[in-house]
Amino acid sequence: MQVRYLIFIVLFALKSFAQGGTFGKNPIINDENFEKKKIHFGYYLGFSSYTYQFNYKTVGKDIELKPATGFNVGLVVNLRLREFFDLRFEPGFYATQRNLIYPNIEDRVDKLREVKAANLHFPLLLKYSALRTGNVRPYLLGGVSSTLNLGSNEKATDDNSANRFRVKTWTQNYEVGFGLDLYLEYFKFSPSIRGVFGTGDELIRDVDPNSPWTGNIKSMQTRAVFVNFTFH
Repeated sequence: MQVRYLIFIVLFALKSFAQGGTFGKNPIINDENFEKKKIHFGYYLGFSSYTYQFNYKTVGKDIELKPATGFNVGLVVNLRLREFFDLRFEPGFYATQRNLIYPNIEDRVDKLREVKAANLHFPLLLKYSALRTGNVRPYLLGGVSSTLNLGSNEKATDDNSANRFRVKTWTQNYEVGFGLDLYLEYFKFSPSIRGVFGTGDELIRDVDPNSPWTGNIKSMQTRAVFVNFTFH
């Protein structure tokens, strides 16, 4: 449901620009030399939905995960490599929360773990753009990223027995996505949607190897969807 909501925002934005004439048959060409700049900068605002992918040691009831929609803000540094290729660095701040519900635990307090995160996200992305048509240019992008979780609790001595869920401070990911560059009269607007896939186990396990919160988890990896609105 969270992902559908985020996609709806992108489609609504595109429809608004279409009604404004951006996709017209004979639009006035805006800033036609914009992409010839060797380096340009921008910033983005957006929404995110974070989840986890769990792999278990033994078959049983899965942990129920309820993500909440977070917000994103960051900067863009774009380096033009060739006509259709750009290298992008998009450092940003991502605030999010994931609620884990353990079906095998009866106590209402112990059953729920609220995993809040204040992430500093550092993606390095390769952007491939199609030919520009009027004031519209679609693109694909993909690359790798590192995430610093400021609220990871990795070094905390307390664990879930004291109601403290712990994850690793640094995680590594790969990312793929697509978007549109819309050339407006005074700036370029770029809505995009991107999937993020963690590559390593992020869980810090409890001291008790039979912990009901971490004992049966073989690995736990981030999965996320970003919807960003970039202004250049």
